[in-house]
Amino acid sequence: MIHKLLLYSFILLYGIAGILHFVQPDLYLEVIPEWLGNKVIINYLAGVLELIVALLACFKQSRSTTAYTTIAMLLAFTISHIYFIQNDSCAGSFCIAAWIAWVRLVVIHPLLIWWAWSIKKM
Repeated sequence: MIHKLLLYSFILLYGIAGILHFVQPDLYLEVIPEWLGNKVIINYLAGVLELIVALLACFKQSRSTTAYTTIAMLLAFTISHIYFIQNDSCAGSFCIAAWIAWVRLVVIHPLLIWWAWSIKKM
C-alpha cells in the first residue's frame, strides 16, 4: 500500500511540477543563473523532462530509467537551489526565510533523490 502511495504521489508531484514550468515560468526563470544560457529554453526543457519522468513512472518497465533520470535531474537542479540561496532566498518578489531554503537543499532535496531511487523497483 505504501509503495503505491509513494509511486502515485511521485507521478502527481512531477506531473504538476512539469506543468508549472509552462504555467508559471517567471518563478522558475528567476532561479536559473544567467551563466547557464537561455533561461527560457532551460525552463521548458526542465518542464518537459519532469512531465516525461511522471509519464515513465507509470510503467513498471521504465521505472529504473525514471529513477536514474530523476536523480540526474535533481542533481542538476542543485545549481538553482544554491543560486536561490545566494539571492537571499528570493525568486523575483517571492522570498522565503533563508533557513527554509537551506532545509529544501540539505534535507528535502536528498529525500527527493531517495524517493526517486525507491520507485526503481516498485
